[in-house]
Amino acid sequence: MSPAGATLVDLARLIGAAAPSASPTVNGVTLRAAEVRPGDLFAGVAGSRAHGAAFLDQAVTAGAVALLTDPAGAALAGPDPRVPILVTADPRAVLGTVAAEVYGRPSERLAVFGVTGTAGKTTTCYLLAAGLAAAGRGTGLIGTVQTRIGDRVLPSAFTTPEAPDLQALFALMLEEGVQAVAMEVSSHALAQGRVAGTRFAVGAFTNLSQDHLDFHHDMESYFRAKALLFDGRAAAGVIDVDDEYGARLAAEHPDAATVSAAGNAAADWYLTGLTPGPLGAQHLRFRGPEGLELTAELRLPGAFNVANALTAVACVHAAGLDAGAAAAALGDVSVPGRMQRVDLGQDFLAVVDYAHKPAAIAAVLGAVRTGIDGRIVLVIGAGGDRDTGKRPMMGHEAAHGADLVIVTDDNPRSEDPAAIRAEVLAGATGGPAQVVEVGDRRAAIVAAVAAARTGDAVLIAGKGHEQGQDVDGVVHPFSDVDELAAALRDRLAPRRAEGGGAEGGTRR
Repeated sequence: MSPAGATLVDLARLIGAAAPSASPTVNGVTLRAAEVRPGDLFAGVAGSRAHGAAFLDQAVTAGAVALLTDPAGAALAGPDPRVPILVTADPRAVLGTVAAEVYGRPSERLAVFGVTGTAGKTTTCYLLAAGLAAAGRGTGLIGTVQTRIGDRVLPSAFTTPEAPDLQALFALMLEEGVQAVAMEVSSHALAQGRVAGTRFAVGAFTNLSQDHLDFHHDMESYFRAKALLFDGRAAAGVIDVDDEYGARLAAEHPDAATVSAAGNAAADWYLTGLTPGPLGAQHLRFRGPEGLELTAELRLPGAFNVANALTAVACVHAAGLDAGAAAAALGDVSVPGRMQRVDLGQDFLAVVDYAHKPAAIAAVLGAVRTGIDGRIVLVIGAGGDRDTGKRPMMGHEAAHGADLVIVTDDNPRSEDPAAIRAEVLAGATGGPAQVVEVGDRRAAIVAAVAAARTGDAVLIAGKGHEQGQDVDGVVHPFSDVDELAAALRDRLAPRRAEGGGAEGGTRR
């Protein structure tokens, strides 16, 4: 990649900082001293454990030509720093703008589609990327599961990358022929300014339910963070109005296109018919602006995926592209870890899904229920060091939507796994489901498969596409998909007896 570059004095003017003592050309931007390359601007910001400016010497030794920081960081750098410094009260707030300038403002030459909301971001972006490709655009994808540049797949560390990484990624995509990018935009990214400096062709909102209250503290703050995507950042908007927050957001932004999978004919896009197919497939009929009538095949089950599909098509249309071509492309889309079937020839449904919040648990259970005649066996846990208030709510939804609930560990992180399970179990108490506790996640998946009967469904919820389990700061290799497949193989092996119950747990 060949960055456009910018002089330090120009960057100072851009963010209203005092003129620097010297004005080297900046060719890159990073927040991490260990990743500095020659010619980079090092952004030293306050962290939870240390201030980034404390690592200035390491950054300069690696080739940093300047420091962007706050007054506290400038004090750490000392009276005679080795490189010129730009000082601003909130460096994170301007970091995206600075990085965009250094990398040549790439989002001004890309059509960037940003999707925010509690649930559905990943699936909507996969559907949207397929629709954009069908409409004739070279596409990129940025999100929780993976980053894609055309057909090239890169791993993702964050739902939305840090601002310098994001702008560098946009510039790389542009160099490699990408014309349109479907990207997930998290509430953290909006609140922390990671998408500052990004121009969106279309911003989309899926829904809002409880999550991340460890960060946002209350639902109103969470909603307002999501709403920032529509605060002058996007040329056009698409809003699902089937929940109260979507309706509020649409009222605040009357120029945005509205979507209703519930069939609300007052919306610009609304479902007019749905025919279920085998294994959860769905045939959709829906209407758009100016009497546009479209159909789509969708291999993804559940009403929430109908909403995701309509949102994706509406985004393509909002950008002036062919909505019909986009709708026709949806039938080939599958998403890793999102209602992902694992089929080894067993006589019951086996599914892995990322659902890890109360509303998502309820929605995915409802989607599975519509496609089976038997019971639902659910494996569920909750992550540590995250919103604790949702844990009993998750247990409640599990016990009222499944028939057998196996409560296990997810990513306990620094917390006591048994204490987390107890909070989930507390919410499940009194529900109609049988509830079992099996702390070891691998054993829980084995128990779920052993409990399944012909016509049942086994749903492993919580980790989805993830390839590791975080226990006390150590990430151990772990894949729900792989573990479910292994349990199915063992069950189907001739030497193993079929059937059985969820053994090895504590009944509640």
